[in-house]
Amino acid sequence: MNKTKTDARRLTHQMLTELRNRAVRSVQSGESPEDVARILGINRATVYGWLVLYREGGWGRLDADKRGGRPPLLNAKELQWIYKTVVCKNPQQLKFTFALWTSKMVGEIIERQFGITLSKASVCRLLLQLGLTPQRPVWRAYQQNGTDVAQWLTKEYPRIRSLAKRVNAQIFFGDEAGVRSDHHAGTTWAPKGQTPVVSSTGARFGLNLISAVSAQGECRFMTVNGRVTAREFIAFIKRLRIGMDRPVFLIVDGHPTHKAKMVQRFVASLRGSFRLFYLPPYSPELNPDERVWNDLKNNAVGRKCIATPKQLRSAVMGHLRFIQRSPQRVRGYFQNEETKYAA
Repeated sequence: MNKTKTDARRLTHQMLTELRNRAVRSVQSGESPEDVARILGINRATVYGWLVLYREGGWGRLDADKRGGRPPLLNAKELQWIYKTVVCKNPQQLKFTFALWTSKMVGEIIERQFGITLSKASVCRLLLQLGLTPQRPVWRAYQQNGTDVAQWLTKEYPRIRSLAKRVNAQIFFGDEAGVRSDHHAGTTWAPKGQTPVVSSTGARFGLNLISAVSAQGECRFMTVNGRVTAREFIAFIKRLRIGMDRPVFLIVDGHPTHKAKMVQRFVASLRGSFRLFYLPPYSPELNPDERVWNDLKNNAVGRKCIATPKQLRSAVMGHLRFIQRSPQRVRGYFQNEETKYAA
């Protein structure tokens, strides 16, 4: 059943002003103008028109008693086009080489489409008024198969979880990673227009690791000298099983090391007390253990000046032990939008 449209002509000036304010506040809180129009029972063009008024004169411009004012640079129809373009289109569809919307690129499409030049500050203000905010995107491989991911979320993982419950098994998610001495994270203040330089030794070095986490807050890890091979992976499996009085299920990606014949023979020799399962290809965001490496690189290695391999190992081991002693932190890795399915 279609909701009856609100006839603004039948509202008092006070009621209309309150409706305008409510609509604009809803958009600025993150709701789409289309949804706001539907919920309030008004025309979509009307909502964009109110956004135009607000953009030109702030909250006072939404007062229904006020008339006139200078003509807006962008009208309601043009605001609607900008919103839909940023939300629904990839910049590459508009022949940009970069895949993320920047304020500069939005300014370029506004000038290209409407012949109106806006400063970067004006573009940012416009986007915020439309309820859009700058956000760090989730990385996803273009080779990823959406059908495989859906199958994992709706069928494969629920099957694994059900089997684990039936045999009283503990589910872990595992992964390998390498950390380097020259990794840095975060931001630093510097004079405008002068890009800061982070100095480090030119003799770069690294450390490879394997870890596994459970939704119950457990974390196990192991450092590796050199690259991770089937032999090292088997050593980690043995370590993961220490102290376990029940079966262990380990979910990893499909890297050849995890599927090596040596690994398969070793797993078979454990006669069901340990089982391996594999995530869909090109889907690291589904693995909560990826959050361990984000945590480690951003909060341990990335904010320190690492001068020697010994310092690197000390920083890595110290932070991983801190994670290991923080079950609540580990459980938090399972609360990300992409990983909460496994919580």
